[in-house]
Amino acid sequence: MDPLLPDPSLAFAPGHGASAPRPNGFEPLLGGALREKAVWVDEAVCIGCRYCSHVASHTFVVEPDWGRSRAIRQDGDSTELIQEAIDTCPVDCIHWVAYGALPELASQLAQQVIHPLGLPQPARLKRTLPRP
Repeated sequence: MDPLLPDPSLAFAPGHGASAPRPNGFEPLLGGALREKAVWVDEAVCIGCRYCSHVASHTFVVEPDWGRSRAIRQDGDSTELIQEAIDTCPVDCIHWVAYGALPELASQLAQQVIHPLGLPQPARLKRTLPRP
């Protein structure tokens, strides 16, 4: 065995990878630039047009049960591509927010009653964030 190559059996050893730090959103992303804000989709306002997921497919996905877009990765695409996806949104439901605001926004969204798209809606849902 070549002494310069790592031993492949180490990949299956107990505890392998346990010491790797967990991503927190503040590490350098996409070429070493720190992103100061996170992207958030206000799913209560989203109409499921899928524009954002077509433009920035590594960041946005359409949730299968509700038919609304959701940001699944903060480091999926470049800032410019995410901004292009935000600009294509016809209802302005995608926002840049502080990383620290994500848990509170998720909590607010969890308290709202959201119906799957395609079913009759009782009334227009309210935004969780004001328009920019």
